[in-house]
Amino acid sequence: MAKNMAQSPIEKHSLTSFDQHLAKRCSHEGVKAGAKAAVVASIATAIPTLASVRMLPWAKANLNPTAQALIISTVAGMAYFIVADKTVLATARRNSFHQGSNNEA
Repeated sequence: MAKNMAQSPIEKHSLTSFDQHLAKRCSHEGVKAGAKAAVVASIATAIPTLASVRMLPWAKANLNPTAQALIISTVAGMAYFIVADKTVLATARRNSFHQGSNNEA
């Protein structure tokens, strides 16, 4: 197809649905990677937090259960969003490079 010719509505629809499919796949991969990172971060944070509350007098006196849950959930949330964002960006970058090589050929 020549570059200066307009695309037909059928071709536009198929390209749009393909782009939407890629976007859904990118976001799904990000959600999976973010959830895995959140689980790992929760465990990695919960163990020292709960251990310090049992062993250290300052932590026992000042970190009630709400504070402990806040510490753990904050780390899990941060890990989720950081990893999900990086995964979505990496997948989008990989797809754009892959599509660019197909369009040039």
